[in-house]
Amino acid sequence: MTDPRLINQSPAWQALLKHRQALADTTLAQLFEQHAQRGQQFKACAAGLYLDYSKNLLTGETLDLLGELANHAQLADAIEELFSGAAVNNTEHRPALHTALRNPAPGDGEQSPAVTQMRSRMNTFADKLRQGRECGASGKVIRDVINLGIGGSDLGPRMIVAAFPELQAEGLRSHFAANVDSDVLKGILSQCHPETTLFLISSKSFSTLETLSNAGLARQWLCDAGFDAAQIACHFTAMTSQIEKARSWGIKAERIFPIDEGVGGRFSLWSSIGLPIAIALGSEAFSQLLDGAGAMDQHFRSADFSDNLPVLHGLLSIWSINFNDHHSRAVLPYIHRLGELPNYLQQLTMESLGKRVTKTGQPCTYATGPVIWGSEGTNGQHSCHQLLLQGIGAVPVDFIATTKSHCQTLQHQYLLANCFAQSRALMLGKSYTQALEETRASGLNEDAAAQLAMHKAIPGNRVSNTLLLDEFTPRTLGALLAFYEHSVYVQSVIWQINAFDQWAVELGKTMSTSLFEALQQAPHDVALDSSSQALIDHVQKGPHPSCKD
Repeated sequence: MTDPRLINQSPAWQALLKHRQALADTTLAQLFEQHAQRGQQFKACAAGLYLDYSKNLLTGETLDLLGELANHAQLADAIEELFSGAAVNNTEHRPALHTALRNPAPGDGEQSPAVTQMRSRMNTFADKLRQGRECGASGKVIRDVINLGIGGSDLGPRMIVAAFPELQAEGLRSHFAANVDSDVLKGILSQCHPETTLFLISSKSFSTLETLSNAGLARQWLCDAGFDAAQIACHFTAMTSQIEKARSWGIKAERIFPIDEGVGGRFSLWSSIGLPIAIALGSEAFSQLLDGAGAMDQHFRSADFSDNLPVLHGLLSIWSINFNDHHSRAVLPYIHRLGELPNYLQQLTMESLGKRVTKTGQPCTYATGPVIWGSEGTNGQHSCHQLLLQGIGAVPVDFIATTKSHCQTLQHQYLLANCFAQSRALMLGKSYTQALEETRASGLNEDAAAQLAMHKAIPGNRVSNTLLLDEFTPRTLGALLAFYEHSVYVQSVIWQINAFDQWAVELGKTMSTSLFEALQQAPHDVALDSSSQALIDHVQKGPHPSCKD
């Protein structure tokens, strides 16, 4: 951006503030009453996705002003920088090359030969496993594949594998161990046999504590089964950018699948980190996933902002957070297969947008990044939806469903009816007058009816988007994930922040080293605060007498 000022000092931002004041007394219900075709006007579709954003508190003027804000932030140029391989990750002096993995054409990230070679090796290895042609040290066919990774090396593959159980090869099971809590891996290993188990060490840096700790436990498990070093090597594969570290650990060179340094962890499922996807679902399904994401990439790069799904969603998030004071967003997939999606989007969004200074180091004087949470429908209707509908403070919602049935037809109709009803209930609510009529009709006397009506009234005027996938396939899921990636990038550009670094993540890791040494009663250089020291003392000495029954 050539303008050195913060974005909230721009004329476009100030115009949006005034516009929001003008809408202060306007409700969603009024907007729908004023415009009978509102649902048809505020929608967009691409790459097998249909976005209904009509239940946002906005008008055509709002979109025009948001477009001016995008132009002020030079969003079009920023989109081209992303796709052309510019160093959009300025603090680490790197490009963000995840889109080149979906469309490895010359000039788009300039890594096509490496991507093609890596993808070919991945597919060959995955297909051999699925066909029962990959064996362990004893010659027995591999039957269990355990992915050892955390964060971006776990959440994406875990979610996608869970989404398509019908594509998994018979006799080949996929498992995921992320937490350093050894009970996770122990529980998985109890279902497996050493001779027929393959471990995937999924770590870009090949230094992640949780992943290497679990890898060490896995190696010990094989050692305890009587395997020597050469035999153990037959049961490990690695996906990493640190080839020499992996080789030093004991991984065979032909079993190492590289990751480019320019691919960030939370954007890495499209890289060799996606190997567990190709193994579990097949190389063809993985290709379809990439194709769907590539279709969304093309749409994002070429479509006018007024019809551009990621741009619209990103700008509406800015409108929601900075002009309507909504600092949380619920993601509610009415698709059981996407039960892991909210967890995946938590990392994608909160790690990317949880920043407090601009790319030039200026402190942000405006909010950045929402808290993302959610659960699958209809389960959430019996837990968190009470707060969404009647709690203090509004929480915007992204509802996600499928147009074509992904489950039994009748149950799919139930899902859609509930999904659409929840967005309608958030919008319309139930007035006190309506609630009073209900309670009177139930036979209560006037005082009791009035009292109960206070509890039954629901405010309404709460915003939501609805995303419909034409059908539930790897291709449309790839498009959905790319849609959210690009929405996050749009938000980062408007806020002038770097969506591709995560320096705060390193702080806790660094601090844990000295605390681990203290717990081990080893010398350490860091003077601990009294709380940390008291906690360590409590662990080392056992429960305090006053804590016992």
